[in-house]
Amino acid sequence: MLHLILADSEIEQVPAEIADHKIISWQARKRARRPTELILNSSLHHKAMEKLPDAERRGRPDIVHFFLSLALDSPLNLEGQLRVYIHTRNDQVILADPSVNLPRSYNRFEGLMEQLFMTGAAPPEKPLLVLKKLPLAELVQRIQPYRTIAFSEKGANKKLSDIFGRFSISEEICAIVGGFPHGDYISNLDGVASEVVSIYPKLLTAPAVVSSILCAYEQRFEII
Repeated sequence: MLHLILADSEIEQVPAEIADHKIISWQARKRARRPTELILNSSLHHKAMEKLPDAERRGRPDIVHFFLSLALDSPLNLEGQLRVYIHTRNDQVILADPSVNLPRSYNRFEGLMEQLFMTGAAPPEKPLLVLKKLPLAELVQRIQPYRTIAFSEKGANKKLSDIFGRFSISEEICAIVGGFPHGDYISNLDGVASEVVSIYPKLLTAPAVVSSILCAYEQRFEII
């Protein structure tokens, strides 16, 4: 089975230090939310975010939406051979049930994430997404994989066929992909990842890496 972690993902609630910005206050009134209950979104809040640390990489819930849609719709997930996790910059982890049917509309997805961050579980009638406080190292420890592979442009160059060719489908393999638009992992990968690899000489987006991993794993074990 493959355990796929989107690590240091840039999804979070609006930080208190910018909650009184006029753009955020206006959106909060429009959505009937407190400002700090909104999900930070650089497309909407970029002016308010200018003074935030790491502002250039934060507020990217769209990457999470893309990742979840891609992973949960995959043949690997449909065959019961995939588990997905969203680890955030604030060491929170979203645990996603394989059967969850995500909203296709981004606006509805953002509303679902607001509910999840406010209550810790969503949807309320049948929680299929659960939010927990959990650093990356502890998450991997809970999974207890046979091997953990982190993907980074700074890793050793390897082919995906060589990476997955060593394993059997019965072995628990954990793959870590960065959930940020650029930059490096915030979490320390030392002692977490068995190896750090790069699969292409040029920088790839998180969805591109995830789709390549899923396809390579599915082909290795003849799922497609």
